[in-house]
Amino acid sequence: MEGGVPDADISAFRECLSLSWKNPYVLRLAFSAGIGGLLFGYDTGVISGALLYIRDEFPAVDRKTWLQESIVSTAIAGAIIGAAVGGWMNDRFGRRKSILVADVLFIVGSAVMAAAPVPAVLIIGRVFVGLGVGMASMASPLYISEASPTKVRGALVALNSFLITGGQFLSYLINLAFTKAPGTWRWMLGVAAAPAIIQVVLMFTLPESPRWLFRRGKEEEAKAILRKIYQANEVEEEIQALHDSVAMELKQAESSDNMNIIKLFKTKAVRRGLVAGMGLQIFQQFTGINTVMYYSPTIVQLAGYASNQTALLLSLITSGLNAFGSVVSIYFIDKTGRKKLALLSLCGCVVALTLLTFTFRHTATHSPMISALETVHFNNTCPGFGHAVNANQWDCMMCLKAECGYCASGVSSKSLPGACLISNDATKGMCQKEHRAWYTQGCPSKIGWLAIVGLALYIIFFSPGMGTVPWVVNSEIYPLRYRGVCGGIASTTCWVSNLIVSQSFLTLTVAIGTAWTFMLFGFVALIGIFFVLIFVPETKGVPMEEVEQMLEERAVHLKFWEKASPPQKG
Repeated sequence: MEGGVPDADISAFRECLSLSWKNPYVLRLAFSAGIGGLLFGYDTGVISGALLYIRDEFPAVDRKTWLQESIVSTAIAGAIIGAAVGGWMNDRFGRRKSILVADVLFIVGSAVMAAAPVPAVLIIGRVFVGLGVGMASMASPLYISEASPTKVRGALVALNSFLITGGQFLSYLINLAFTKAPGTWRWMLGVAAAPAIIQVVLMFTLPESPRWLFRRGKEEEAKAILRKIYQANEVEEEIQALHDSVAMELKQAESSDNMNIIKLFKTKAVRRGLVAGMGLQIFQQFTGINTVMYYSPTIVQLAGYASNQTALLLSLITSGLNAFGSVVSIYFIDKTGRKKLALLSLCGCVVALTLLTFTFRHTATHSPMISALETVHFNNTCPGFGHAVNANQWDCMMCLKAECGYCASGVSSKSLPGACLISNDATKGMCQKEHRAWYTQGCPSKIGWLAIVGLALYIIFFSPGMGTVPWVVNSEIYPLRYRGVCGGIASTTCWVSNLIVSQSFLTLTVAIGTAWTFMLFGFVALIGIFFVLIFVPETKGVPMEEVEQMLEERAVHLKFWEKASPPQKG
């Protein structure tokens, strides 16, 4: 899933560089816990490339889009459960143990997937990995946040987000590295166990979160850890601040025992905050970001690039841009403002999705014709084409819709009429033996390169804006007493939306076509622009205690390019 980058500016990164020399122990804590973010990114990204080879090995997966969607989305369903259970585990057993449990789930899931004899077992392995992803998505940043000096906390927590997008980028590199290895996809999915094992070893050498220890009454143990984290002239002040903070937290927890959903939505500021926070998470997912991250190589093939290796190589561009965008957002989130950045991001996404719609529509309407002579040459004719009354009107797209494969012309241009054949390994081998390209996902296109441009533009606009803003706004917009429960509701909204989109993407491409699917995402992004203008306040530079008052007043600040006046205290 798209992860958010916490609110940190460039000065925090300078502090981090200084800290690496003064106190490497803190960076060791952050990097060790941050491996959870790397695993999160790797396991959500690796399936996009592995799916190409899973389809090759299991014909049922190649024929049934719902099976492909299930292999992708069951991990997200597992993540929803993992996040819910992880919240309880973090409070009950501590951050460190929760990370260790997530690692065990990663290791078990990776082993099950690598050894899967049938798609059903592969799906079970994906569920285990999803549970680990859900737990790691909560435990790793929480551990880093609570075990970091205040000055660099934002930057060190942001490290976890960098590792998520970096893990996705790494997954594409690993996919490319194993394209020629026997059992290709098994290596791709199984290798995730290695960093999980490394993290298990590292976490056994690290302490528990000092904040959790304070809450459990283990103050002396917590103080000993804080003395390793902070400099001598700062540690006593931090110990006192943590003591006061935990005391206030526990007091608030006692006063909120009777909190319920009805009471939550009756509170005006909370209700309006949830509309903005949950809405941003919904638009983040329904503009299609995770279809790009989970199905990027498949989308490249739909654009007319038949080779698995080519599809993976071109998909590396989008993954790299996503990782770069998460770094760029750190600089712009405070300089540009949350609302303006979200609006610029959504406008750019509309442009990119329009380009993708045009490209795939052109590909669908200008696909190469089927030649009866070329088809007979292979003596393995597609049944649908062989019995068609209007066979002379068949093109590549009609061939693929008949669940057959298209063997491109072996002459100079792939746009010349080709053969429509039964889709199986034997036919694929015959086609490729004559140095022809074999297509089962998309058709040859003269403008397929525009789809790569569209995907790159989409990520360039999405990642620094809508990839980050929903998470930052959700960390700022709720009153302190409700911040935990509201943040959980918004996070669950994100995972559920992610599940719906990833489970329906391929089905939509079959039902209405790839072009109209991207057009649908474009309409959602367009609606998102108006949603942000009307419902999302600008929280840049507004003290957290004033955000609640701003939501109570409900002033719609449409002129987002102007600095909003602070709420009047009455």
